[in-house]
Amino acid sequence: MAKSLYETLGVSENASAEEIKKAYRKLARKYHPDINKDPDAQEKFKEINAAYEVLSDPEKKAKYDQFGDQMFGGQSFQDFARGQGADIDLEELLRQMFGAGGGFGGGHSRRSGGFGGFGGGFGGFGGGFGGGFDVPPDLDVRAKITVPFMTAVKGGKYNISVDGQNFDIKIPAGIKSGEKLRVRGKGKSYKGHKGDLYIEVEVADSPEYERKGNHLYKEIEIPLKTALFGGKIEVDTPEKKVTLKVPRNTKNGQKFRLKEKGVPDRKTGVRGDLYLIANVILPDVDSLDPELKKICEEKL
Repeated sequence: MAKSLYETLGVSENASAEEIKKAYRKLARKYHPDINKDPDAQEKFKEINAAYEVLSDPEKKAKYDQFGDQMFGGQSFQDFARGQGADIDLEELLRQMFGAGGGFGGGHSRRSGGFGGFGGGFGGFGGGFGGGFDVPPDLDVRAKITVPFMTAVKGGKYNISVDGQNFDIKIPAGIKSGEKLRVRGKGKSYKGHKGDLYIEVEVADSPEYERKGNHLYKEIEIPLKTALFGGKIEVDTPEKKVTLKVPRNTKNGQKFRLKEKGVPDRKTGVRGDLYLIANVILPDVDSLDPELKKICEEKL
């Protein structure tokens, strides 16, 4: 039975969870769009992430190990993925196929023969396969939340209230606006079945930082004397306070790069950079010593 998800990650069907994770990280780094500028890298990156979405989840992996590429209509995952179009969210599509309420995860067969024949493919995930499935109603619940900027950068707990339930959820470090989180078992209940909670996340703006991808940008004030003659200043970063060495003749708008002090990538774990933008503070000319003011007027 063909099982192309393993081929996508370049591992054997007997690979351990650690081997699958290691292979995924290696490929994700290689094909990350910020690193690999090949036009095909982005599609490859999507396929890698989607394959890992299945093979890293024990329940989804077990289903895939049972049915293999029959779940993609008998074609390889690569061909299946490329046939979905450029804008499809492959990870979300696989969640629908493997998760509760749709596709192979939609219910249980009452026939003694289990799933029976598949015919020409899956023929639509929403209603299950054939007429012998007892498919429960949609038990999933959907919600939207807005999390603080720094919680999205560093990760942490966030309290949420949904349908009379109040509980904490884990916000992964590096999450972006528009991304979704799944909380198992926090949906509706029906005859012993429980749905999941799907949360769409919006990240609040920060008055201090601007985020571009996984990089952060922050304006820092530098006294004129320090900018002219050099020195050191204390700067707050998302992790801790650091000492920045300011070179002589620093210009207004000059950028200082703090490597890997930005936002961690949720998929690869690679951190972006923090860019500090110099804002040279000019003194009030009327507050200058008269002699210095005169020299400046004559010499500058």
